[in-house]
This record gives sequence, C-alpha cells and structure tokens, in this order.
Amino acid sequence: MRKIIVFGLLIIIMGVLGWYFLSEKNDLIRVSNPKPNETVKSPLIVKGEARGNWFFEASFPVKLLDAEGNLLSIAIAQAKSDWMTTDFVPFEATLEFQAPAAERGVLVLQKDNPSGLPEHDDELRIPVRLEKTSQSYQEIYLYYYNADLDKDETGNIACSRNGLVPVTRKIPITQTPIQDAIKLLLKGELTVQERAQGISTEYPLEGVELVGASLKDGVLTLEFNDPNFRTGGGSCRVGILWFQIERTAEQFGQARQVRFLPEELFQP
Repeated sequence: MRKIIVFGLLIIIMGVLGWYFLSEKNDLIRVSNPKPNETVKSPLIVKGEARGNWFFEASFPVKLLDAEGNLLSIAIAQAKSDWMTTDFVPFEATLEFQAPAAERGVLVLQKDNPSGLPEHDDELRIPVRLEKTSQSYQEIYLYYYNADLDKDETGNIACSRNGLVPVTRKIPITQTPIQDAIKLLLKGELTVQERAQGISTEYPLEGVELVGASLKDGVLTLEFNDPNFRTGGGSCRVGILWFQIERTAEQFGQARQVRFLPEELFQP
C-alpha cells in the first residue's frame, strides 16, 4: 500500500513539474504532441509551435533522453512555414528509438544556438513515459559534405568526393535499408554540433523525394521526383548532391554503380 502511495505521489510531482516548465516557456515554445507524462512509442512525432528566434535556418534539435540522461534519439525539428519572424511558427520532428528498461524519459527541445554562447542557450523539457516496442534498429552512415576537407593546392574547393563526411544515425531494420537511408539523408537533418564541425548539405530540396529503387547485377537505379527542378545547377553543386546519395547507398555493399531516373536529374 505504501509503495502505491509513493508511486502516486511521484506521478503527481512529475505532472506538476511538467506543467510548470511548459507554462514557463509558453511564450517561447508550445508543444501540442506529446503532452507531459504521456506514454509515447517509436516513431514519436513531435508537433508544436515556437517563436521564430527559437529556430536557426528553419530548424532546431530535439532529443529524447532516458531517466538517467542517456541519449536515446535525436532529430531536427523543421519549421512548417517562414521562420524569419518573431511570431509563432509551427514545427514537426520525428524521433525513432528503442525504449530502455526504465519507463521514464525526457523530451528536450533545444533552442538552436549557432553562436555557441551559453547565454543564448534555452530548452524545453517534457517528461514522458516510454512504451517498449519490438522494433530493432541498425546503425548507418549518412554522407554529407565539408568544404574544408575538399580544397586543392591553391585553396579552391575541388567539388570532389574527398569532402564527404559520414554522420551516424539509427534506422529501423527493414527489407529496404538503402531506401530508408537515402530518405533520411534527403531530410538534411544535421545537429548543431555537426554544423559546428563544418559539415553541411543543401538537403532538403523542396519537392525532391525518392519514389523507387531497384538493384540488378550490382547496378542500383534510384527514381526521384523533382517537380521544382531543384537538383540542377552548376557542375560543382550537382556533383556534391550526387556524391552524398551515391556514398550513402554504397555502404550496404550491394551496389557497385548508382543510376538516377529521370536521367536529367543532377545534371549541370
């Protein structure tokens, strides 16, 4: 009986703390999903709205921690409308995770702070319950670009594969790991720390999406939609866009060559 009373008090305390922290930040950021102490499972879709100055380049990081503060997942929340404003801007992020033994967790929505100065840091913390799932995950690399690693002897950008840099991510184990990895790559979700290391990408490109993939005799054919013609441009730009997808696909060891459809994609 005593244990039940103690557990009940803990639930009440967590609820009060969750309400307090949300209220404290209510004029800066508001989360509609999930609610404090709600039971969540993977994939967790986080939705809400934040003032434009909570974002940088239309995004900010979202983390899921377990009860001990260990990182379970990280994603980049993307603004759903123009973020260059002081008004509230809707956002959305998707977190995929494996629930630990402990049921408790904390969702952390961090203000993006490209300056790195601690006085500009801010965050909203939301307590949640974690529902265990049978989904398993695998660690993969997404390849983005660092221009500082890709310069010739005169200091000019070489626009080569030498600038490709892997970042580690986890994806669910499915029958389509190549497609899953490329779709995640196209989201262009880089953390503040990765950006600080000089890693960059032009993804996401408006309207560009992977719609099909086939593998035959070592040749991987990827079919994309590009209704706004965002994959074209100068030879340097389209080469880097191409290389990021190509290297991400090649890590699985099945593709010796990568082709794009329609053939006018990624052409200078």
